[in-house]
Amino acid sequence: MSRATRQLALFADTGSDRQPQDFSVRESRRAKRLAIKVYPRGNVEVVVPKRTSAADVAAFVREHRDWIRRTREQFASAHPTEPFALPQHVDLQGIGKTVSVRYRPRQNAKGVRFRQLGDTVVLTGRIDDEEACVLALRRWLAGVAREAFGARLESLASLLGVSYQRLQVRAQKTCWGSHSSSGTISLNYCALFLEPELVRYLMIHELCHARHMNHSARFWQLVERFEPDYRSLDKRLSSGWQQIPIWVGIY
Repeated sequence: MSRATRQLALFADTGSDRQPQDFSVRESRRAKRLAIKVYPRGNVEVVVPKRTSAADVAAFVREHRDWIRRTREQFASAHPTEPFALPQHVDLQGIGKTVSVRYRPRQNAKGVRFRQLGDTVVLTGRIDDEEACVLALRRWLAGVAREAFGARLESLASLLGVSYQRLQVRAQKTCWGSHSSSGTISLNYCALFLEPELVRYLMIHELCHARHMNHSARFWQLVERFEPDYRSLDKRLSSGWQQIPIWVGIY
């Protein structure tokens, strides 16, 4: 495959019909075999080693079609579908803030801009365009996370006695964070919606990769030194996607 991520069609047999459902394919240098992940709102991701053929991916998905269907049904029963609605308030648990959102139309505007005034973020422009509003809110979230997470990450790096080159804030669809071999730590700005202890654990986890670029026993021993309750926190973090509001558009 020429790109790291592709959208393909997942066909699930339902009686005589075959209904296509999107799933994503992510190539991973670390992957040694194909794997399927199903996320709380039903999105399906197939993680594959480099240079895996599309035919092999399709065959792997067909082989696990029943498991995918059952898992999606389990998630659907546990997490009912939420109706989409632009927010009036945004609860940023990760930094202990609740922010009000106000929408102000502006004639002849080409898009939507945001401005934060204290505990209120104001969207101005084509506010009848929900997609444009979401994009503006996501830009705002990224800025909030960059400022809030940057200071906390530096403080924790000092505590752990490790260093990193730079912080990158994104909205990854499949992970909360990463630490590259070049020293870049990426944090998902959706972590703003998580409890503070989960944000702290996420940062400790990624900072420990400065010493061990793997999940070896020595890596987990280092994590445990600074967060003894890491097992429980890691499990909570794995299921944290259900806390992301539907309007954010991650799942």
